[in-house]
Amino acid sequence: MAGKIPDLEATARAGTGKGAARSARREGMVPGVVYGGGADPVAINLDFNKLLTRLRKGRFLATLFNLKVDGMEDVRVICRNVQRDVVKDLPIHVDFMRLRQTSKVNLFINVNFINDEKAPFKPAGGMLTINRTEVELRVTANNIPESVDIDLSTAEIGDVITSESVTWPEGSKPVIDREFTIAAISAPKTIAAEDDDEGGDAEEAAATDDAPEEAAEE
Repeated sequence: MAGKIPDLEATARAGTGKGAARSARREGMVPGVVYGGGADPVAINLDFNKLLTRLRKGRFLATLFNLKVDGMEDVRVICRNVQRDVVKDLPIHVDFMRLRQTSKVNLFINVNFINDEKAPFKPAGGMLTINRTEVELRVTANNIPESVDIDLSTAEIGDVITSESVTWPEGSKPVIDREFTIAAISAPKTIAAEDDDEGGDAEEAAATDDAPEEAAEE
C-alpha cells in the first residue's frame, strides 16, 4: 500500500534575486526554488514557522512531499538543500527537486511488527527487542510503501530478525547493502538471570577443583 505523502504548501514568488529573498524573509517567509523534472525552475515562498516545525520533526531531507502552490498543479518534490543562517541556525533558503512518477528516491520507512499476539515467544515470556523502528529504502516515487510489515506469528525465543529474513515491499530495497539486525527475541529476564547464576556456580566449582592443595603443616 502506498503511504500518504504529506502536503507542503507554498506560494509563488514573483521576484528573484537577493532583494526579493530579503523581502520574503521580512514578511515571515522562507524563499525557495523548485527545479528539475523537465520543467523550468519556479521561485516559491514557504511559511517560516511551518517550515521550522517540519525541520524539527527530522528526516526533512529524506521525506517526499506533495508541493501545493496556488495556480499550479501539485508536484512531488524532495528537499535537496536547506541553507541556514550561520549565526542563528535558522532556515533562510530551501531547494526542492521535482520527481517523476518513476524516479527513485531514498526514504525512511517505518517498521511495523504484526501478529505478535500469535507469536510462540509470547506464552514463554520472551521479549521483543527492536533495533530499528525505521529502515532507509530505495523506492519508486509512485510506489511508496506505508510501512515494512514484519510477521511475528512464528517467532520464537532466540530468533534474530535481519534484513536477509524480511520480505521487502515490492519495488523497494534497503539502502544498506549488508545484512543488519532489525529485532531480536530474547528470553525472560528471570531465565536469563538463572542461567547466569548457574554459570557462575559452575565457574566457582571449577575454580575450587583447580585450586592447589595446601601444603600439610609440619
